[in-house]
Amino acid sequence: MPIITISRGAFSGGQALAERVAAALGYRCVSREVLVEASQRYGIPEAKFTEVLETVPHWWERWQESLRLYRIVLQAAMCEVAQGGNLVYHGHAGQELFPGIRHVLKVHLTAPMAFRIEQVRERQGLDEAAAAEYIEQVDRARKRRLLAIFGYDWRDPSRYDLVLNVGQMTLETASHLIVEAVRREDYQPTAASEQAFKDLTIAARVQAVLVMSPKTRNLTINVRVERGQVHVSGILAQSELEKEISRLIEGVPGVTKVIADFESPPIEYMYP
Repeated sequence: MPIITISRGAFSGGQALAERVAAALGYRCVSREVLVEASQRYGIPEAKFTEVLETVPHWWERWQESLRLYRIVLQAAMCEVAQGGNLVYHGHAGQELFPGIRHVLKVHLTAPMAFRIEQVRERQGLDEAAAAEYIEQVDRARKRRLLAIFGYDWRDPSRYDLVLNVGQMTLETASHLIVEAVRREDYQPTAASEQAFKDLTIAARVQAVLVMSPKTRNLTINVRVERGQVHVSGILAQSELEKEISRLIEGVPGVTKVIADFESPPIEYMYP
């Protein structure tokens, strides 16, 4: 079933629209539930996800912790929450969590600065200049944060299927446009897209298991899934790790077979 992701700039609306769309379609509406799922499944405190996703990481913090871990675990949790489809996700970087899946409608909400300033003034009691500066700071921080985690600028319209200016339309109009779009044939699941989602879910689970294991989290392992068969490749300095990698992957739900193709590092790497 279709999945809708809704992203927005600071104070561009979003939650009320997501809830309205979900009600019109009879879908589930989720947001922080994804962080709760990630926290419970992988043992990372929800507060840590909030810190990573909502603050700007300093360069010295990146040396201590890999943002890659949070990206992988967040995607795995998102895939788990989205099982069965019929979902509206309003939250962090939803447009980046289902790459290549046809039946995902990716929506971005934008609004004129004047509209956003008025929203801030109403909620926080700031004057116009302070409200404008606050919005610019939030937008800059979000750009740097999500660029560091996902490698893309969330404001790039090419990352989305539908961009709506909510400063120029009512919630009813915006909801109608999203509902009509997701009902189109373009976003209906096909056998191929459903298989692609199953494979994406397995790949996300595999990557999460590998990144959470102390023995494999620092390895660069390529993961590709085809109909439940997991192909892993890369360079291993310790050949005995191949058995550990296969053991971890074989325990992942949905995996039918593990095909490993690892290489030893060049001699000059081993003996500089």
